[in-house]
Amino acid sequence: MQPDLDPPRRGTLWRVLLGKPRDVNDPRIFHHISLIAFLAWVGLGSDGLSSSAYGPEEAFRELGAKGNFGFLAVFLALATAITVFVISNAYSHVIEHFPTGGGGYVVASKLLGEGAGVVSGSALLVDYVLTITVSVASGGDALFSLMPLTWQPAKLPLEALMLVLLVGLNLRGVKESVTALVPVFLVFVVTHLILVVGGIVSHLGRVGEVVAEVHSGLDQGTSTLGWWGLLVVFLGAYSRGGGTYTGIEAVSNGLQIMREPRVQTGKRTMTYMAISLAFTAGGILLCYLLFAVKPAPGQTLNAVLAHSFAGDWAPLGLPLGHVFVFLTLASEGALLLVAAQTGFIDGPRVMANMAVDSWLPRRFASLSDRLTTKDGVLLMGGAAVILLLAMGGSVTALVVMYAINVFLTFSLTTLAMLKRSISVRRLERNWAREAFVETAGLVLSLAILTITIFEKLFEGAWLTIAITSVLVAACVRFRGHFAPQRDRDAGGAPAAVEGAAGGGDAAAPDRGRAARAAGAASAPAEQWAAGGAAGAVS
Repeated sequence: MQPDLDPPRRGTLWRVLLGKPRDVNDPRIFHHISLIAFLAWVGLGSDGLSSSAYGPEEAFRELGAKGNFGFLAVFLALATAITVFVISNAYSHVIEHFPTGGGGYVVASKLLGEGAGVVSGSALLVDYVLTITVSVASGGDALFSLMPLTWQPAKLPLEALMLVLLVGLNLRGVKESVTALVPVFLVFVVTHLILVVGGIVSHLGRVGEVVAEVHSGLDQGTSTLGWWGLLVVFLGAYSRGGGTYTGIEAVSNGLQIMREPRVQTGKRTMTYMAISLAFTAGGILLCYLLFAVKPAPGQTLNAVLAHSFAGDWAPLGLPLGHVFVFLTLASEGALLLVAAQTGFIDGPRVMANMAVDSWLPRRFASLSDRLTTKDGVLLMGGAAVILLLAMGGSVTALVVMYAINVFLTFSLTTLAMLKRSISVRRLERNWAREAFVETAGLVLSLAILTITIFEKLFEGAWLTIAITSVLVAACVRFRGHFAPQRDRDAGGAPAAVEGAAGGGDAAAPDRGRAARAAGAASAPAEQWAAGGAAGAVS
C-alpha cells in the first residue's frame, strides 16, 4: 500500500517538518528504521538511566523529611541496585518468551486473561503519559538549576513548549529522533561516571568515619524508633524512590523497533540499561551521604552534589569545575528530554496492540506516511501537556502518581510470568530459576505498590488510580459497544490476527517485516502492532 499524500493538507511545509513519505513496500525499510542495541539503549534505556535524576533525590529527600536519617542512604543504594537487577532480569524473561514485543500488556493478556490485560494496558498508557511529563518536568528542574532564581517563572511555559517540539520530532519517526540525541546521552554517561566514581574515590580516606556514622545513626534510630520504626522510615524512602525503576518495562515493550535478532538485541539492551541504572542511581545515593547534600532553593540535589564535587576545580586558573557542573546538569536535563522518547515510542505501540484487540479505535494502530503511529503520538503529547500544566510541573507530585502504575504493571507482569514458569515446569529445565527471579520481582513490586498507596494515597496516588480506572472502563465500554459490529464487518479478522498482536509464548517469526510480508497490506495495523514496518498509512 502506497502512502496517501493528501496534498491539500500535507504541503511543502509539512514535508520539511516531518520528512518525505516512506515506502512500505521497500524491502530495506524495516532495517533502516530499526535500532541496534546501542541506539535502543539511547531511545529506551534513557528513561531508566535518566530516572537517576529524580528517583534517588525523592528517596533521599524522604529520609530528610522524616528526620536525620541520611545514614540509611547506604542501604537504599544497595536496595536500589538489587531491585534494578531483579526486575530487569524478570523482564529479560518477557523478552525471551514474547519476542514480538508488547511488554506487560501482551503478557498479562495472554497469561492472566483479557481483564488483567486491559488493566495492564490502561496502566501502561497512563504510565507513559507520566513518563513524558515527569521527564520534561525534571529536565526543566535540572536545566533551571543553572539559572538565576528570577528565571523560575519561565520554567513551566518552556517545559510545555518542549513537549510540543517533542511531538513534532516524533511525528518524523523514531530512528531520526533517537539518533539525533545520541551525543546528549554520551555526555550524560561520561559526566555522571566521573561524578559517581570521583565522588566515591575522593572519600575513600573517610571510609572508617562513614561506617562509624552509619553505625551511630542505626544505634540512635533504633533507640528512638525501634527496629520496626526504622524499617518503616526506610521502606517509605525506598517506595518514594520508586521512580528510579520506571524505565525497565520500556525495553520489552519496544522490541518492535529493534534490529534482528530481536531477542538478543533486546536482552543486550536490557543489560546495558540495568548496569548503567544500578551504578548511577546507587552511586548518586552514596554521594549524597558522602557530601552531606542538603536541599537548596531553585536547585536539584544533583545540582548541589555537582557543585560540591567539582565547583572549586580551577587548575591553572581555568574554571573547569564550572564547565563540568554545566555539562553535568545540561546533559542531565537534556537526557530527561530524551527519556520522554520512551513515552512517545512505547505508548503508541501499546495503543496499537490494544486497538488490534478492540479495546481502542482501530485508527490508533494505523501508520502515517512516515510509518509512525501519528494519532498515538498526538494523544500522548496532548495528555502530557495537560498533566504538566495541571500539576504545575511539580516533580514530587508527579513521581507519586508515576510509581503507582509502574508497579501495578510490574506486579501483573511478574505474576503472569511466574504462572507461566510453574505451568511449564515439566517441559523446561530452568523453570525453577526463572520462577525464583519472578517471585522476587513480584514481592518487590507488590511491596513498593502497597507502601506507596498506603502512604501517598491523598498526595496524588488517588488521581492515578482514578484516571486509570476511568480508562479501563472506557476501553471495556468501547469494546462492548463497537467491537461486535466491527467483527461482523471484518468477517472475524481480529481473531485471525490475535497471535500477531499478542506475540505469543514462543520465538515467533517476524510477521510484520516489510521485507518478508508480501501480503502485509491485508492486515496493516495488526502487522505494525506485531512489530513490523508494514502498515496502513493515515
